[in-house]
Amino acid sequence: QVQLVESGGGLVQPGGSLRLSCAASGSIFGINHMAWYRQAPGKQRELVARIRTSGTTNYLESVKGRFTISRDNAKNTVYLQMNSLKPEDTAVYYCNLLSWTSANYWGQGTQVTVSS
Repeated sequence: QVQLVESGGGLVQPGGSLRLSCAASGSIFGINHMAWYRQAPGKQRELVARIRTSGTTNYLESVKGRFTISRDNAKNTVYLQMNSLKPEDTAVYYCNLLSWTSANYWGQGTQVTVSS
């Protein structure tokens, strides 16, 4: 019904930048709340950034000032610009879509590794 495909992950050195993209396809009607989560090995999945239909954003405290979430409604795509990356940002990043029906959809995840 709805598929989310993340891209843009990879290996980057501390202080570097990555831009994640999440393209939604399928039975999508209008815009939806979208978010990025991440999960490090042995850790609980945590909300990194959220962008509501209104455009309002929320960020995990530890990424404020470094990450920016944005969306292109015409392309059904959400982005996460990540700057000044730190080793502790290493995780699998997941795109999330919350539909108007309250259905929750997840992408397959994209690996972000910050290491020297």
